[in-house]
This record gives sequence, structure tokens and C-alpha cells, in this order.
Amino acid sequence: MTESEKTSDGSPTDQGAGSDAISLVQRGNLKTLEKTLRKQWRLGQNIVLCWSADERGLLVIFVPHYFLGNYCADDAEHIGNEAYIRALISGQRRKTREEMFAVSRRLGVAPTFIKLNTALSEERLVLEAVEQLIRRYGLSYVENRAVLLFDIVEFSLHTPFEQASQLNSLSYSLNSAYNKLLARGIEINFARTTTGDGYYIWNRSLGPQADQDLFYFMLLVVADNAVARAASRGNTVPVIRTAYHVGGHYELYQAEGVNPTVFSYIVGDVTIELARMVELAAAEQILVGDFSACPGDGPLLSETLATPAFVAACNRGLAAVAGTQLSSKQVSSIQCWLSESRDEAGETAPRRFRIVDKHGLNHYAYNLQLKVSLEGAELLLGLDDARLAGIADKGEEAGGATEQIEEQAAAKTPAASAEELFDDLANLLQKRKSRIVED
Repeated sequence: MTESEKTSDGSPTDQGAGSDAISLVQRGNLKTLEKTLRKQWRLGQNIVLCWSADERGLLVIFVPHYFLGNYCADDAEHIGNEAYIRALISGQRRKTREEMFAVSRRLGVAPTFIKLNTALSEERLVLEAVEQLIRRYGLSYVENRAVLLFDIVEFSLHTPFEQASQLNSLSYSLNSAYNKLLARGIEINFARTTTGDGYYIWNRSLGPQADQDLFYFMLLVVADNAVARAASRGNTVPVIRTAYHVGGHYELYQAEGVNPTVFSYIVGDVTIELARMVELAAAEQILVGDFSACPGDGPLLSETLATPAFVAACNRGLAAVAGTQLSSKQVSSIQCWLSESRDEAGETAPRRFRIVDKHGLNHYAYNLQLKVSLEGAELLLGLDDARLAGIADKGEEAGGATEQIEEQAAAKTPAASAEELFDDLANLLQKRKSRIVED
């Protein structure tokens, strides 16, 4: 599945896709709806929050793009508003008439009536198309989704030609990993946005299995990149550092000319965590965030797994990836695990690292190691224990993990002042020292 065929919820990107079962009358309704939404959208000035069917058309709630920021302000007057908005723009946007007017009263915004030629059909394809249109002209929130970040090391130090070659090489590794998984019966409906020197990647599908599939996708991309780098000359194939995390984010379609883009963008807690993790990661390192995720199936579906248990579950499922090809060689097995340390009692446990960002906030991550067996040869990827120890020996000033173990919880510092934010902006032009401490 290519990126242009589906959107964030898996529905068609245009009205023609899968429209054989949609009547001409309903296609006309969809066309009228999109035309009206685009007019009211006003180049991104307004966004849609929800909709409700009416016998003569649709009721929708539009708000100015700045409305939600003011409504969810972090003060006593607006307590609970952000949670309310997140629930409102999560999942299905259709509301009953009673729910629609309850939302209207809560927000203090009157619904907008959109007249259609005929009543909207209750057919599944029609309703899916309406939902997608509402999302395209609005803002969505996803509470839990796995997201990857691939970052090219020292990207700005290469020539423009080398930069283009490296981005193209990484893009090829993404497509190659997709095809390899598809051949094994695993389809990743992935989306991506560029960071300038890498990509955020996420699975448009939602759910525990989608998160695990994206984890397998990450491992194959890392392996494909390593094989390509070994066979390359010069700086045409990038050295990457990788991060995987599960968390919440907003999803939006930015204005592009007079229309919203076909592809979505994401921003939120999960992207912030990934950026902080990768910012201080070493070359070739694979970091996995500290999160809780649902298991893929089984009787414990309602329970959650911490990162170590999630990685162990993914490792057990890697047998499904065996048999794929890397550099014309068959992969006989793939194994992954988190780096471990031994305590005073002789017990081993995954090593959790505390990452202190430029604002003094704490983030937590685990170091992932990977072994790929290829017809008698082995690829060891990620940072092994020896390389982690080497980083630790350099101390915090050189930027690595120390052997200091801390059990204290993450303590957030007050928000940065305007002066501090300007200093941070200036520091973006300089190479900052990293601080990664073993927790």
C-alpha cells in the first residue's frame, strides 16, 4: 500500500477510491460537502471538530484555528478543557443531534448547517468518506500510537549531493522493509514526515498489532541500512540513529495552496519524546522509549505491557520475519533484546537510561540490540554492552551513559522563560553536549 492510497484512518484519500458502491447521488453529496468545507475552512483559518447528520444535510462545528489553544489554556479557569477536546476529536467524529448541541453549548459555538441535495446515506462507504473529509479539514487526536524516528548522523556536514543521496537511500530502506514484510503477510500502511535530516514514521492502522508490526518494520529498516552501508563507498548511505516510542499525538493536514495537503502531519508527546531521545543518541544506536502498550492478542488484551515485556513479546514474534532476503542472502533468524545490568544481588534487569534534555526535563529510554543471522554470517546492530561501556567511560561531558543508577522519579523543572527559550534557539546552531545517565 503506497502512501497516496490511504490516509490516517485507512479510508480512501479521494471520493473515487472504492466509490463503485457509492451512488451518483451520494457522490454529488460528497462533492457538495467538500466544496462547502473548503470554503468554510478558509485556507486553514477554521477547523472542523465534529458533525451530525440532518435530514436536509449536515451540522458541523467550526472553530478558528486559535480557539482550541485559548480554550485549553493551562489555568484554573480552563481545567479539564484539554481532556474534553482530546476526547471530542478522537476516533469517530459523528455525533447524535443531542451530542452535537451539547458540544455547542460547552464550547459556546453555534453549529453550521451544510445543505445537501438529498439526505446523506447511511452506507458504510459514504460515512467513511464523510469522516475522512471532516478529518482532512480538522484536527485529530490519537491517544496511543507507535512512532519511529530515523535520524541521519552529521547530516549537515555532508555536501548537498551526499545529503540527497542519503535521504534517497534511507527512503529506499523504508520501501524495501515494507516489501519484505508484505511478502511475509505483514502489511504496514506507513506514513512519514521529514524532519529535514530524517523521518518520523507511523502505521496508519491503530492497535497493538499495528504497533508490533511497526517494531518489525524498524528492525528491517535498520538491517537494510547496515547492509547497504557495508556495500557502499563514500557518504552516499547514511549512518542513522533510531528511536521507537508509543504515545499520544495530534494529527493535522496543513494548508498547501488553497487546499489541505493529502498527507497528514503529527505532533505531540510521542514526537517530543522521540526528538529528545534521538538528540542525545549515539551513531547506530537504537533507543526504545519507556511506555506501556497493549499485548497483540490473547486473554490479557485489556492489560498493558511495559517496554521490556513489549520488546520480549516482539522478539518472540520475529519468527514471522525469518526467510526474508537481505543482500541476496536469506535471513535465518532475527533476535532483539534490551541491554541489561546486574545488581548487587546478582539479578539482571534491563538498563533504563535517563535523558536530560536542554530544558532540564527527564526522559527515559532503553538501549536495543539486534542480531540478524544470514546464511552463516551474523549482523550485530545497535550499541552492544562494550560500546555502551565505552561511552560511559567518557563521562557525562563527552556525552554518554554513566554507570550511576538512580531510582528517583522524573522531576520536571518549571517552564523555561522567554530569555531561556531564545538561548535555546541560539544553541540549536551549536553542537550541544549530551546528558544520558543510567537510571
